Amino acid sequence: MRTPLIAANWKMNKLVDDAVATAGALKPLVADAAGVEIVVCPVFTVLQAVGKALAGSNVALGAQNCYTKESGAFTGEISPQMLKDAGCTWVIIGHSERRQYFKESDALLNEKLHFALKSGLKVMFCIGETLDERQGGSMNDVLRRQVNEGLKGLSETDFANVAVAYEPVWAIGTGVTATPEQAEEAHAFVRGLVEAQFGKNVAEGLRIQYGGSVKPDNAAELIAKPNVDGFLVGGASLKADSFAGIIKAVC
Repeated sequence: MRTPLIAANWKMNKLVDDAVATAGALKPLVADAAGVEIVVCPVFTVLQAVGKALAGSNVALGAQNCYTKESGAFTGEISPQMLKDAGCTWVIIGHSERRQYFKESDALLNEKLHFALKSGLKVMFCIGETLDERQGGSMNDVLRRQVNEGLKGLSETDFANVAVAYEPVWAIGTGVTATPEQAEEAHAFVRGLVEAQFGKNVAEGLRIQYGGSVKPDNAAELIAKPNVDGFLVGGASLKADSFAGIIKAVC
């Protein structure tokens, strides 16, 4: 049985007071949530403050990105070691916005994934197709490339610390959500790719999250699908009550 993984990606939102207040409001709302793993991923500047606000709770701290080096002359970057120092146990790698706006390649993301794992972080590794790719019939080819190239070189033991987040780009921040059937089809395809590359044991144990306009009112029908193992939540995670509603729909 795969434990659902529900993560909040706050993206480039929230100054410290708002971030701490949201974290503080979330804690009691999900304190009795059982059988689910919860992560909040704020911006770098508020990581330590949010980590302190979440201390002693069942909510883990994560970050939205990291680099491939521990330290050095890499202006503007942040290392996994720095994230751990701030209290993080998770990091998001390969989000579609990193791929689209910052032109992060499959090879770079694979390098980031390996270094983050080697550094002791758990990773949510994002994949997903654009609307043009889906409508043009290349969705499976895109997902196959992102999985095969992005996860290349992982060992079976590495997968204990990896989740894959399927995020159809056309459903991120648009209000359009993949139907449960569309999500299930994509997740099953991705699990099949992982099985072909890494074997049945890895594929059956891998948690595949869905991301893309997840809300409290659609979470239950999405999580009911056998290959949907949680969510990576954007806009709906910015308010404690709506994020808690998604978590409660899963528990």
